[in-house]
Amino acid sequence: MQTGRICAVPEWWRKLNMLETVSLAAFMIGLFVCLLSGISLVYALMAGYLIFFGYGLVRGHGVAELLRMSGSGVRKVRNILITFGLIGMLTALWRAAGTIPAVVSYSSQLIRPSAFFMFVFLLNCLVSVLTGTSLGTAATMGVICMAIGSAMRMSPVITGGAVISGAYFGDRCSPVSTSALLVCELTGTDIYDNIRRMAASSVLPLGLTCLLYYLMGIAGTNGGVTLNVRPIFERGFVIHWLAVLPAAVILILSVFRVKVRMTLSVSIAVAFLTGMFLQHTGPLELLKTAVYGYRAADPELAAMMNGGGMMSMVRLAVIITISSSYAGLFEGTHLLDQLKLHMEEVGRSFTLYGGMLFATVVVAAIACNQTLTIILVHQLFCGQERERGEMAVNLENTAVVVAPLIPWSIAAAAPLASIGASTASLFAACYLYLLPLCCLIGSLIKRRPEPAARMGMGFGPLRHS
Repeated sequence: MQTGRICAVPEWWRKLNMLETVSLAAFMIGLFVCLLSGISLVYALMAGYLIFFGYGLVRGHGVAELLRMSGSGVRKVRNILITFGLIGMLTALWRAAGTIPAVVSYSSQLIRPSAFFMFVFLLNCLVSVLTGTSLGTAATMGVICMAIGSAMRMSPVITGGAVISGAYFGDRCSPVSTSALLVCELTGTDIYDNIRRMAASSVLPLGLTCLLYYLMGIAGTNGGVTLNVRPIFERGFVIHWLAVLPAAVILILSVFRVKVRMTLSVSIAVAFLTGMFLQHTGPLELLKTAVYGYRAADPELAAMMNGGGMMSMVRLAVIITISSSYAGLFEGTHLLDQLKLHMEEVGRSFTLYGGMLFATVVVAAIACNQTLTIILVHQLFCGQERERGEMAVNLENTAVVVAPLIPWSIAAAAPLASIGASTASLFAACYLYLLPLCCLIGSLIKRRPEPAARMGMGFGPLRHS
């Protein structure tokens, strides 16, 4: 009888399961080929879309239906695309208004090279908690820190890693963070309860991260010097405290929890006026800068200041649009159903947190963005937790902080692009490694087998932590 049941599995179902595996494997191979060869990830994502679209056709979905699925995913991120455009304008106008030169000039003399990386990390932690956005933090304070680091001749790789670490510190636990609010919505929990839980798991990795960055600073002091960069900036800018106003606007409005787009828009307006009346730049030139980015004539200034603009975000917008269309295709074609079965088994045989961490790496590599990773990991493990708060904190300690470590993920590509850092900076994002590692060790220590398993009465489920 048992043999009959096994043979009764339809052949078409076996083929579909194999097709899911082949589709995901082909997509992953394309991503790795692009990474190793230096080809733009846009081509891998476009190929992935065709693969998943073809999978939908094989499953019996029509072309029009699949296009509607794709559109449903893109519609979910259209507001993010608008925000990215504002950020591109902001980073360019902060340069043209003299905001970045002023902040760098006032700050560079106060920072000792030995504490520079730790300072960058903590400063970006503060801003990300206030703003609740990793990309906004990287595009504002991150850009400033990279400019200071360049002036002080500090390693741009480690500086970029410290920026990314700090930016995602607040993205994880800020009460105004969109990812934190998404986790609350999915799990039906209160954000302030989640923040209290997250604070307990943050203490050790936060301390270790500060120590590591301080030690890196000490090791790098031979190359780092305290420079008086004000004379360099004064070649092209009027250095005055009024130039700091666009940055101050970001901090002030964030404290009052003004919406991100409104905050960015006000800062852009203030930067535009500052550029006109303090730096004496014409409005048409400022509009051109907002679109195409800031370009300095002086070679020394150009090395530290060039960048920004809406056009700098075009490639990122394309990546977001393509990868977001995956969400609708995955949901409509049920392509990830088989993966969910495997992930549930991992959660039962290991620990809940360990299973979620493993799943996050796999899903983030496929999903290519943080939001979709959060949603899919929740779908894969929903119902395995002991209570909702556990699932919420586990999501924050896996999907939210691990997705930025995937080089081709939007969560990594967007902030790296905004600060002009290389992918190598991800290896120096210490906090994003230490937090999951500490949580994994903690879950393994707390793991206790069920009585039946302890007595050798089979392979019963383990109590998860």
